[in-house]
Amino acid sequence: MKLLISLTLVFITLFSSSATAGWDPDSKNEARTAINEFKKADPKLSRFFAKAYGYVVYPNIVKGAMGIGGAYGSGTVFQQGRIIGNSSLSQLSFGFQLGGQAYREIIFFKDRQAMARFKKGNFELGAQISAVAATYGASANVDYSSGVAIFTMARGGLMYEASVGGQLLTFEAR
Repeated sequence: MKLLISLTLVFITLFSSSATAGWDPDSKNEARTAINEFKKADPKLSRFFAKAYGYVVYPNIVKGAMGIGGAYGSGTVFQQGRIIGNSSLSQLSFGFQLGGQAYREIIFFKDRQAMARFKKGNFELGAQISAVAATYGASANVDYSSGVAIFTMARGGLMYEASVGGQLLTFEAR
């Protein structure tokens, strides 16, 4: 069990150090591609992009688990439509889970206060805040919870899980 915990932490550390080593010019293109994919999957998401004070786009989050799980991704932060920084997402979860998957995630911040909490760094999303899978019409009845709305889109893989865990987000201004 200690070995599994150690391997999970090593996995997260390896990905986090290489992904935040500096600005990647392709990250802007990857973020724009992810935004287009989300809008194509659910055109009603456009209202979130238009009205949110800011948002962060994680084009590729990799998650793996065997009892204990870990996930990591790096993203691009937008405020009022402009790129203002980078972010990293890491997650550690516990429970019945097995497999691996890759997915995209967008986190919308409703107002200046929600965005300010995120920009302070080490912003944590608890397990009680749930994400909505971006499918046609899924966003129609979604609203913000604590100033945050989260949408995900599967990229591939297979994951069986009944687990509890939160996400830790960091912010680095450009």
